[in-house]
Amino acid sequence: MRLFEGTEFDRPPRCERCGELEADCQCPPEATPQIPPGKLTARLAIEKRKKGKVVTVIYGLPAEGNDLPTLLTRLKSACGAGGTLSDDGIEIQGRHLERIRESLEQMGYRVRD
Repeated sequence: MRLFEGTEFDRPPRCERCGELEADCQCPPEATPQIPPGKLTARLAIEKRKKGKVVTVIYGLPAEGNDLPTLLTRLKSACGAGGTLSDDGIEIQGRHLERIRESLEQMGYRVRD
């Protein structure tokens, strides 16, 4: 909701690139450039959580220029375990260091412990 929406001071939003109304804009959507996996180094670690739970964490992969949700899905399938995206990186439940290393290397990522 805009600040003055529905009042006489309302200004409909305009496209930043062409200046047309957003409803009439024909500009193609901006695509974020993808970083090739060969230029990224993933760091792997095993951490212990509350109540003795063990997770494998993947650090060093930036959120911009990567499709981390798809990568998470592929790693969860390869390990047969649950996982999540966190602020620090990708977390996979359990001790799956070797499986994740093999999967990332097959995808083209450089891997470091």
